[in-house]
Amino acid sequence: MKHTLPIFLAMFCGALFVSGCGKKKVRIARPVTAARPAISVVPGQAERGIASWYGHPYHGRRAADGEIYDMETMVAAHRTLPFQTWVRVRNLANDKTVDVRIIDRGPFVDGRIIDLSHIAAQRIELIGPGVAKVDVTVISAPAKPEPALFAVQVGVFRERANADRLEQSMIASYGAAKQVERPGNPSVWRVLAGREPSPQSAETLAQRIRSEQHVPEAFVVRLDP
Repeated sequence: MKHTLPIFLAMFCGALFVSGCGKKKVRIARPVTAARPAISVVPGQAERGIASWYGHPYHGRRAADGEIYDMETMVAAHRTLPFQTWVRVRNLANDKTVDVRIIDRGPFVDGRIIDLSHIAAQRIELIGPGVAKVDVTVISAPAKPEPALFAVQVGVFRERANADRLEQSMIASYGAAKQVERPGNPSVWRVLAGREPSPQSAETLAQRIRSEQHVPEAFVVRLDP
């Protein structure tokens, strides 16, 4: 009889431990379904880098925000800014400026930060050289920016099978990846790794990928809804 109470207490504590573990599993699962955070953009926010421009064959095609791209309107592509953000682009070579609205994603070339429409590039004398060092400053932000996550572009392929292989490799290594088609003639497939809540955490992932996967051109992009 004197052994009965310790055995009962051990069984009771074991049941509590199992119950407690079950509760922890429920709490861990909740963040998976969390809504995308809205990333604020502040007027005056600025960056410096290389600008380029794009026209044909993208003229007349649907931009990333859904509207039709017209290369003779004051619009531009940016990797991470919310759609409908207005920015002022200043060509550091001649101090000319132009204001453009972000409607598209790009440029998808390492080292470049904005792709201007044809007419916007003309305003700051970018057409001839094709690229220029610029300052990009936010002058107006959308009142309610689209919630977003961020990822790292790790490759662009014309062959879908090559994109499939890299996507699976990125999922195995970093937990998440996806492909985004860039329509064209021919179309290309961009492979994006990760699902990060901020540009800063995505840049940390980009640094890991550059080091671990030997992809020096990996850079941060926005995952639009």
